[in-house]
Order: sequence, then structure tokens, then C-alpha cells
Amino acid sequence: MSKKIVAFGASSSKKSINKKLANYAANQIAGATINLLDLNDFEMPIYSIDKENENGIPQLAIDFKSHLKDSDGIIISFAEHNGAYSAAFKNIFDWISRIEKDVWANKPMFLLATSPGGRGGKSVLDIAVNKFKFMNQSTIVHFSLPSFGDNFSDEKGILNEELRTGFRKELGAFVEAI
Repeated sequence: MSKKIVAFGASSSKKSINKKLANYAANQIAGATINLLDLNDFEMPIYSIDKENENGIPQLAIDFKSHLKDSDGIIISFAEHNGAYSAAFKNIFDWISRIEKDVWANKPMFLLATSPGGRGGKSVLDIAVNKFKFMNQSTIVHFSLPSFGDNFSDEKGILNEELRTGFRKELGAFVEAI
């Protein structure tokens, strides 16, 4: 039976390099059914307890959470905005965390980050790994791809041999967990 993978770039950019990386990672899993989400399809009011008390949890948050629960594994590639999550991702994260305590449905996760710069989104990736390990008892692996424009090709994927080897190691651990 084919594994169901939900993948998304944690960015609202229409040309998100993180969405490209998440899609690439998901498509490296032989025989998997890929559900590539776009955060723009889940735009909601900025989370506040007042809005939740007045209007409840938006249907879009419930729908997003449903995609997570219906998967066998989750791949997220984080855009780094001022060293942290993008506002688009943080808002969805805030809303889905109100649905139930198990935010990530206890699914194996492959957390990625990339950026045009040499650190490859490591600051936001560190935040996510350190936060999510307390929110998910399943396997969480991670990989950072620096200098996206130099190290990634739409046709060939990860170009640098050392980075490709590191990516494949982490991907293997994720696949084993799903």
C-alpha cells in the first residue's frame, strides 16, 4: 500500500523555494501519494483567543489539520523570516494547535529549510526541531540546504554531492519511520 505524504513549504510566497524543496523531498519517496499543500489556500484571521471565543476555530484550520491526520508522514520546508517562522505558517500553527493537543497527529516528520544564503534557514529549522520534539513523539529528522540557487536544480534536485548524501540519509530515516 502506498504511503500518503503531506508536504508544504512554510511560506506564502508564490515562488517559494521551500515549497520546491518540500515537493522535491516528497517525490523522492518511491510509490508515495503526495498531497502538496499551499499555505495560501489556508489564509485565516490572525489567531487570538478573542477571535476563537467569538467565532470558533475556522474551517480552514480544521481542513488543514485533517490533511495532517490523513497522512502517514509530514514534510515541511521552512522559510526563514527574520530568523523565525513566516507569519503565514505561524498563524496556521497557532490555529491548528487549538484543535487538539496532538498538533502533528503523532506522524513522522521530515523538517527542512533552505534559503538563498549560506546558512540555509538553520535558525528557523533549529526553532522548529526544538519545538516539535516536545509536541510529537514520532520520528523527526531534519535537513538544511544552504545557498538554494547554487545547490538545487529543478531538473536534477540537490546538486552538491555531500549535501545530497546528507539529505538521502535523513530521507531514509523518515521513510523507515513511515
